[in-house]
Amino acid sequence: MRGIGLIFAAGIATCTATGFAQAPADGPYKILKTAKVGGDGGFDYVYADAAGRRLYVARSGPTKRISVFNLDTLQPVGEIPDVGAQGAAVDPKSHHGFASSKPIVMFDSKTLKTIKTIDVQGNPDGLLFDRFDQRLYVLSHAAPNVTVIDTKDGSVLGTIDLEGAPEQAASDGKGHIYIDVEDKDNVAVVDAKTMKVTAHYPLGDNKTPAGLAFDAKNNVLFVECRNPAVSVVMNALDGKIITTLPIGKGVDGAGFMPETKEAFSSQGDGTLTVIKETSPTGFMVEQNLKTMTSAKTMTIDSKTKHVLLIAAEFGAAPPSETPGGRPRRGPLVPDSFTILEVGK
Repeated sequence: MRGIGLIFAAGIATCTATGFAQAPADGPYKILKTAKVGGDGGFDYVYADAAGRRLYVARSGPTKRISVFNLDTLQPVGEIPDVGAQGAAVDPKSHHGFASSKPIVMFDSKTLKTIKTIDVQGNPDGLLFDRFDQRLYVLSHAAPNVTVIDTKDGSVLGTIDLEGAPEQAASDGKGHIYIDVEDKDNVAVVDAKTMKVTAHYPLGDNKTPAGLAFDAKNNVLFVECRNPAVSVVMNALDGKIITTLPIGKGVDGAGFMPETKEAFSSQGDGTLTVIKETSPTGFMVEQNLKTMTSAKTMTIDSKTKHVLLIAAEFGAAPPSETPGGRPRRGPLVPDSFTILEVGK
């Protein structure tokens, strides 16, 4: 994931025995709050620290920084200045935060003060904090594809070669990490203890996975793909594809809510697709909520069971496309940056 792209709207459909029918726009979820917080610079990932009640947004450009908001009110509470990152993650136990900059910036999540910087190779992009062993997995499209950091002291424990470009990662909380590999169209399975890849699960004819949600209890992966725009529902134990369901165009983020057994995928066309897990082998598109064009990344507040998305308004885009079939974005409209909060 590299910056924000403007994506054109596309319809969502649910699979039926006779083909495709329009998925429900109405459903249990709605936009509860829209906070137009403004500020200049591009954006990519958004991260909710549910324990610390803070929301982290990396902003790029001349005034690069990590903007921090109150997770309950969405009001600004501070920033980590002069940090050019794609995203941030926090270990709530050690209160250590990390920004996917180069070098990695390690900060105190209470004071937002920088503790130290950590030299890494590659181009840091996405982040996964795993509570299982208090480790941070830093994803990079360039080798090494994953750098593993001990969040207690910021030491680099090693690197992992995925043989491709990772987009999003998820943990089962028991020592296994799953990472979708965008340019190889598979899901890599990593043993957290050995830091080795133990398997690659192919996605068949489904290409460009860019989001990953995971039901750890039932070992179900939701691999969100761009080409075609589908969610590949997969058994995490053996990589067997259970089913595929259509999602919106331009997916770039995903998450799973264990309490409601729902998987979410956020798309740049301005849709949030909700897939309901009716049983460990039964799935349906529950809702296609209209959000805001460019709201392609998301995070879940595990306390409130709300989904947070970030977006902005853009001017007219040039006609050419970027690799992966994503239309290029136009200029960002000043002070249009917006946080959206979605819930029931």
